[in-house]
Amino acid sequence: MNALLDELTWRGFIAHSTDPEALAATLDAGQVKSYVGFDPTAPSIHMGNLVQLMLSRRLQAAGHRPFLLVGGSTGLIGDPKQSSERNLNPKDLVHEWVERIRSQVSKFVDFDGPAAATVVNNYDWTVELNTLDFLRDIGKHFSVNRMLDREVIKARLESGISYTEFSYVLLQSLDFLELYKRHGVTMQTGGSDQWGNLTAGVELIRRSVGGRAHALATPLLTKSDGTKFGKTESGTVWLDPAMTSPYAFHQFFLNAEDSMVGSYLRIFSERSREELDDLIRQSQEAPHLRAAQRALADDITDLVHSPAERKAASDAAAAIFGRGELHDLPEGVLAAVWRELGAIQLEPGAELPAVVDVLVAAGVVPSRSAARRAIDEGGAYLNNQKVTNPDQLVDEADVLAGGHLIVRRGKKTVGAVVIKR
Repeated sequence: MNALLDELTWRGFIAHSTDPEALAATLDAGQVKSYVGFDPTAPSIHMGNLVQLMLSRRLQAAGHRPFLLVGGSTGLIGDPKQSSERNLNPKDLVHEWVERIRSQVSKFVDFDGPAAATVVNNYDWTVELNTLDFLRDIGKHFSVNRMLDREVIKARLESGISYTEFSYVLLQSLDFLELYKRHGVTMQTGGSDQWGNLTAGVELIRRSVGGRAHALATPLLTKSDGTKFGKTESGTVWLDPAMTSPYAFHQFFLNAEDSMVGSYLRIFSERSREELDDLIRQSQEAPHLRAAQRALADDITDLVHSPAERKAASDAAAAIFGRGELHDLPEGVLAAVWRELGAIQLEPGAELPAVVDVLVAAGVVPSRSAARRAIDEGGAYLNNQKVTNPDQLVDEADVLAGGHLIVRRGKKTVGAVVIKR
């Protein structure tokens, strides 16, 4: 097997490919141009998209040229969902999201050297597309019978699917054909849920121009219970720091399941095979130390945000659990902690509240009496300072930047409030 494909297989990047032997020969023969697409159906990309960007980085590191496509036209349509019809977003909003996502994806590839990356927008070749030419030149190569066999279409036939979403596969296939003709792109990558779209593009190139192309699909990463990786109780894990703070992002990976952390490391960390094997071994031998989770969280936060943001997130986590100084944390980091802990705002009126009321409001105890018991037992903390008086009031000096207060019961039960000033 080709050395790159062997590495990608070990790391868990390959679920399907159209012809593994032919793809190996193509990669051995010289530089391959590949592309992956991102539809602007939201103002940011998310963890699922990051898998594709990590694959693009690995291909580029091996000397191949990545093309990152932001779907200014396909984003106006939307790939069919299993559940229901997508809402169509306004054109000006989609175009705004295109620019935001173009900026995001550009951070992950290198635009210099012989394997320089290129970012493209499929709106450029569809905006002037003539309907009759599209039907004659593209539509004639698609069998409705085969389109109906696609799993997502089967799932939607009973509930209903618009012609708009039904035709999405034609637009994505057109993208592959256009990149093949304009830039010599011969491989498309994507998630395994895109397999039908990927292979349709390969087939369109063969039928329309007699060309040879390849498709490679990555597995859909899940948690051990089969639910989507990158989803939390509060929603999707986004790469935009305004939508998922670096602190919340770092915490998400610190909390990765022991049974899955090895898989996540191989995908998202760029450490060597030897280093990763050692981390996974440490995790299996001493899971309570969470060495693999710490490496995963640090590596991916460094890449997506920055080492400085990762350090701030680590410092915040340490401070919250009593291993650092909360007063040293910037207001923005405290605000991220507040959001992650699900804190509420308090309006104290003329006086600052009693500590027992803060403990209850933050949710670390169920009642004022439980708060008093926690204080009497020596297990209640305000900003990491042990509370010894059940009648203690919050002092102005206790209030952190932005009006934040962090309370803790024992070692692990943490909550927060913000005092509205």
